[in-house]
Formats: sequence, C-alpha cells, structure tokens
Amino acid sequence: MDTKTILTFIACVAIILIFGKSFVLPIRIAIKLIINSCLGMLLIFIINLIGNSFSFHIGMNILNAIVVGILGIPGAALLVILKIFI
Repeated sequence: MDTKTILTFIACVAIILIFGKSFVLPIRIAIKLIINSCLGMLLIFIINLIGNSFSFHIGMNILNAIVVGILGIPGAALLVILKIFI
C-alpha cells in the first residue's frame, strides 16, 4: 500500500467519526427528553393520587409531561400553581 491509500483511509475514518458524533448528540438529547417526560408523567400521576383526596387534578397530557420533563420538580410545582390560580 502506498501512502496515498493510507492517508485516504485515515481521512475517511476521521470523517465518518466526525459525522457519527454529530448524529449521536441529538439522539442522546431526544432520549433524555423522552425519559424525563415519562418520569414527569409519573410525577403528575403521583400528584393526582395525592390530590384526589383534595379534589385536585392535573391533566395528564404530553404538554404537561414535557414541562415536568424539562423543568423537573419546579415544573411540577409550576403546574400545581397554575392549576390553583387558573
């Protein structure tokens, strides 16, 4: 093998690695958002279980799950406060 072939091979591998990393990061963020949204739904469900004795209910929809998934516990508190005032 000559040096041109070796350099071409190394360049191709480097380009594949660079493009591979650029696609993995958005997928990782999307997976994290999905997991946090599912945990947000679980937290809303727990709030509804506790709030059932007080006639308090937060709707379980994808928007509320994403708010709690992105913001975490402060997002759940935000939904509770919005439900109380609206």
